[in-house]
Amino acid sequence: MRAYHRNKYQEKPLYPCEPWNITEDSFSVETNHHNEAIFSLGNGYMGMRGTLEEDYSGPDYTSTPGMYINGVYGSEEIIYPEEAPDLPRQSQTMLNLAKWSSINLYINGEKYDLLQGEVSDYSRSLDMKKGVLLRELTWTSPGGKKIFFNILRFLSQDKPHLGMIIYKFKPLNFSGHVLLKTRIMGDSTNYHHLRNKRELVVKDRGFQGEIEYIIQKATSTFIATGMACRNVLIPSNEGVIISKKHLSSEKGLSVEYELNVEKGKEYSLQRYLCVYTSLDLGLNIDFSELENKLKNKLINNLNIAVEMGDKNLLKKHTDYMAEYWSDVDVKIYGDLALQQAFRFNAFHLLQSTGRDGRTNIAAKGLTGEYYEGHYFWDTETYIMPFFLYSRAEIAKSLLMYRYHNLDKARKNARRVRLDGALFPWRTINGEEASGFFMGSTVQYHINADIAYAIYQYYNTTKDKDFLHNYGAEILVETARMWIDHGGYIPLRDGKFCINEVCGPDEYKPGVNNNCYTNYMARFNLQWAIEVIKKTAEENPKAYRDLKERIKLEEEEIDAWQKAADNMFLPFNKELGIHPQDDSFLYKEAIDVDAIPSEEISLVKHWHPLVIWKYQVIKQADVILLMLLLGNLFSLEEKKANYDFYEPKTTHDSSLSPAIHSIIANEIGYMDDAYNYFMMTARLDLDDYNNNAYQGVHTACMAGSWLALIKGFAGMRNYDGKLYFNPCVPRKWKGFAFKIKFQDRQIKISVKRDKTYYKLITGEEIRIFHKGERFLLSAGRGIEKSNF
Repeated sequence: MRAYHRNKYQEKPLYPCEPWNITEDSFSVETNHHNEAIFSLGNGYMGMRGTLEEDYSGPDYTSTPGMYINGVYGSEEIIYPEEAPDLPRQSQTMLNLAKWSSINLYINGEKYDLLQGEVSDYSRSLDMKKGVLLRELTWTSPGGKKIFFNILRFLSQDKPHLGMIIYKFKPLNFSGHVLLKTRIMGDSTNYHHLRNKRELVVKDRGFQGEIEYIIQKATSTFIATGMACRNVLIPSNEGVIISKKHLSSEKGLSVEYELNVEKGKEYSLQRYLCVYTSLDLGLNIDFSELENKLKNKLINNLNIAVEMGDKNLLKKHTDYMAEYWSDVDVKIYGDLALQQAFRFNAFHLLQSTGRDGRTNIAAKGLTGEYYEGHYFWDTETYIMPFFLYSRAEIAKSLLMYRYHNLDKARKNARRVRLDGALFPWRTINGEEASGFFMGSTVQYHINADIAYAIYQYYNTTKDKDFLHNYGAEILVETARMWIDHGGYIPLRDGKFCINEVCGPDEYKPGVNNNCYTNYMARFNLQWAIEVIKKTAEENPKAYRDLKERIKLEEEEIDAWQKAADNMFLPFNKELGIHPQDDSFLYKEAIDVDAIPSEEISLVKHWHPLVIWKYQVIKQADVILLMLLLGNLFSLEEKKANYDFYEPKTTHDSSLSPAIHSIIANEIGYMDDAYNYFMMTARLDLDDYNNNAYQGVHTACMAGSWLALIKGFAGMRNYDGKLYFNPCVPRKWKGFAFKIKFQDRQIKISVKRDKTYYKLITGEEIRIFHKGERFLLSAGRGIEKSNF
């Protein structure tokens, strides 16, 4: 492992190491962008960056407010410097919605501003256990007025269309008049990508009683978004509220309260939020009618929220979080920094993942606009496994997203003149959104990644309904694509070859017979054959319906079998490795350690033609294959491939270190395993790559879970059987976690010398520990030696 990477995580953590909290103990303009991403909140449906409620007098560029709804996007024509036929024509960019969280306070004309006056006892803390962001501080105005603030916000996990800010303040050394202003502003812009920064335009805004609402519409996609807020001031008796004004402008709405406050008394503004979009209503009607229905939906649901009250709304949210942590939490003994990181990663994965079968999880979640809010293969290969063993219903919803966009994947295949379906590399709406085909469409392996995810889902849940009625159709269409894209090449002894592809290593596009792609394509074909046979036997009606619907012929299945049996699987006997592709071994070798650290990542500093000519790898490629289809390769093969490819890998993608950690673990390279694991776990918290301000790295976050569970716990799921090969790094005392598997819940506690297995719920099961098969019965624990 390069010292450049190893030294990063050895630096002092940016935040105090606490088991359940991420805490900022002073406000800094310099770190605000990063903190806005770290302190983001979300519930899978919507997300908001951790922007302060109040304005402050620092430069505008030190803050990037963001309010996003999963699946709401704008689009523009992709402009190519040189044209070619059948390229994607429209971009997709997640849109920044109206800002609803703006609250400003004035004392005798002095505006509360963190950069004016004096701030003491400052603390902003992300409470991951409860899923809330809490800020406390005392502010002394330039004129000497001292006031205490306690500000809590959350976006409800239990009721994903709702959110809330509870804004409390207490005058400490004065009584008198205070002006309190709340705003919902429709002039938000996108900060990246879109040429038309103001893609969302305000179509309607106003007040209905105490409710303020705003309706926006995307000018390109015509998606309508609605947001409504209502303030509840406590106490609200006649002596407190001197006046209240409802103000409207072209930019949005504001409510102004002139208050008479008393020294030492606490006041609370409860600001309720409700959000809906035209996508939620699913209506194909004219906009004026849609606008009315959207407004009514907002107002009715917001009134229900206010009737529930802040305590009930918060309790339902925290109850959801408690249940989530009961299943998902990983306990690490002896390393508080790592414990904090694991919970932070698991927290953001929950916040960012769509759960309705129509949305997915973006590379940056709902925490920033980088990568335009696009969904990638990250979902199936990295993120879905995290949910699969704790929240299988979320894993299923991610696969259903692919099914619901299968017709668009079929159209995408036709775009490049292929049969079947080709899932897009970058997307929100199911269509290909990347204009750089050498880094997107060429990565055909996404089809096999989705097929593999279906395999993992079925073997973990035994969900036959999904397999027969949804999974089978995806597998047929992805198999059809491989048969059309590949071909039998005489100079390869008539083997079935797949040319002009790119594997996971994006530094080698447009190659022939990428090893990962060929192996995974063969798996895709074999799994499709097995599922079609299984569906025919177990659900004849579903099989008949499928066969008729997509015109499936027996000859096709025979063709899949022939291609799978004759797939070209590269292997170099002299080196004892699997060549990454036909040309990799014939490229010039390069000393990756000699590359100056300031030139990492290469894609930002080297011309593509320079990168392509060398044996240099962006991220795990053959090494990833050694994990996913690990039962096909011997330990010696894994070691030989790791020894060959690891020194050539720059890890310019955050997806890479976790996979290297897992394979290093398996082959006994414990220092590499630990170093790559640490590089993964605190990537965003400690901002190793200086880019977390753009949004967190969701796949890397899931990768930390993979590196622990599949690395140090050594868990594998082959053909519906569980295998464990646990070990504990020298710096830890142990770790413990739970998994759900085939209607069972199992707790695994790993110590240095032994591992304890307990079946919490479900029927007895046989599992493997270091190659030994044993029976685990309900309510009983079994201890196994790690040596």
